[in-house]
Amino acid sequence: MTAPAIAISGLRKAFGSHTVIDRLDLTVAPGEIFALLGPNGAGKTTTINILTTLVRPDAGSARVGGFDVLTQPADVKRRISLTGQAAAVDDGLSATENLMMFARLAGMDRDAARRRSTELITHFGLADAATRRVRTFSGGMRRRLDLALSFVVTPEVLFLDEPTTGLDTRSRRELWEIIRSLAGAGTTVFLTTQYLEEADQLADRVAVLHDGRIAALGTAAELKARVRGDSVDLHDEHGELLRSIPTDGSVAGVRRALDQLDEQDARGVVSIRRPSLDDVFLAFTEPGAVTTGAAALDPAKEIA
Repeated sequence: MTAPAIAISGLRKAFGSHTVIDRLDLTVAPGEIFALLGPNGAGKTTTINILTTLVRPDAGSARVGGFDVLTQPADVKRRISLTGQAAAVDDGLSATENLMMFARLAGMDRDAARRRSTELITHFGLADAATRRVRTFSGGMRRRLDLALSFVVTPEVLFLDEPTTGLDTRSRRELWEIIRSLAGAGTTVFLTTQYLEEADQLADRVAVLHDGRIAALGTAAELKARVRGDSVDLHDEHGELLRSIPTDGSVAGVRRALDQLDEQDARGVVSIRRPSLDDVFLAFTEPGAVTTGAAALDPAKEIA
């Protein structure tokens, strides 16, 4: 049986009297794209900082690539890369110069560093801007370069802390394609994001972090299935919602809702709305949401 790329057990971290991570348990499989969601202050960045050896936990254990983050930090660091919320590039250098510098720092000789830089410039779609100073780059180009720097030495596990924050829609989708290709080549991707669509589109599995614990865990489809919220919606010609009739999602349920609208001689455009990850996020992070016990992790349990 293949060992997990990431294994967390009973992890706890507090800053002063504030507990940020509270007995966290989690495993991530090799080659998986795993998304960690949660409101601001939920502990997402703290979790990444522990897994990348930047912060020591107060209790529990965490292993990355088979190595303990506390007792074997050097082994962990050799197998990971971290891309944070701000691009860690030198604005005064070109894309090629940034990559050359990182490659030399990684121990490559000049020829090997140049070859690797050229490969990465091509792979990350920066060939036309290879010699331009980074200060002239768009936000999307800077993030692509930041990811390229993470792959000077190909990591087993790539940590992405809100990698597309501040990017426009086109740049965000371009970055998604790059992340998919990296995972397709065998790299495990662990990401936090504030964009629920991003987790929906990218992640093999999603965890919702609430009050320092995992409140829900599963595929995006499994989590949506746990949140009741199917409805037949009636909109006017301007797109304004006129009526919303809850259904159980079945053909018979939709037919009953349409019959109600017919009986009331309703006029407008009808659509069927399914629960989204936004609904999942709200259901599991609202005050009083269940965050502990087997029920919180059972994909079959529905939330009304």
